[in-house]
This record gives sequence, C-alpha cells and structure tokens, in this order.
Amino acid sequence: MPDIDLKDLSLKELKVLQAQVIRAIATFDERRKKAAREELEERARELGFSLAELTGTPLPRRIRARATPKYANPANSAETWSGRGRRPRWFGDAMSAGNTPDDLRI
Repeated sequence: MPDIDLKDLSLKELKVLQAQVIRAIATFDERRKKAAREELEERARELGFSLAELTGTPLPRRIRARATPKYANPANSAETWSGRGRRPRWFGDAMSAGNTPDDLRI
C-alpha cells in the first residue's frame, strides 16, 4: 500500500479522506459478501442451477405497488376499492341497489 503524506493535506482534504475510510470500513464485509455471492452464483450457473436452488433459500418475494382506487362508495367517497382482492360490502350493496360498476368508477 502506498504511503500517503498526510502532512501536505489540508483539513478539508483530511476530513474527506476520513469519511472515505469510515465508509470503506463500514462496507468492507458487505463488499466481500457480495463478491463471494456473485462467485457462487456464477459457479452454480455453470453447473446448471441457481444459488437459491442449491441452498434451499426461497427467492425474495416481489412487492407489488399499492393499487390505485378505481371505485368509490357513492355514500362516502372516502371509501374506495381498487378492484383487487375481496369486494367491499358497500360495493355489493350498491350492486344490489341496481348500480353498475361503471356507476361507481372514479
């Protein structure tokens, strides 16, 4: 490792260097883990597998974005429904009252 002559650096340069060293130390293990994981994934691919298959680790679940509301309760516009999941009671009541889904569309 080359020696750095710290005596020639200004206070601002020393603080920047200090911040870089602190950040490098904090991320050292993570960088090593990432490199090891990439190496293992590459080796698993060469053998025709995924690393998750070999370790039995489930793949991370996809997080869906929150759905935008498509329908609003005519009696209370604060109650909305995106059309996904279980139908709210107010929607069923509105259908029983003779409304159509287009009547409730926002």
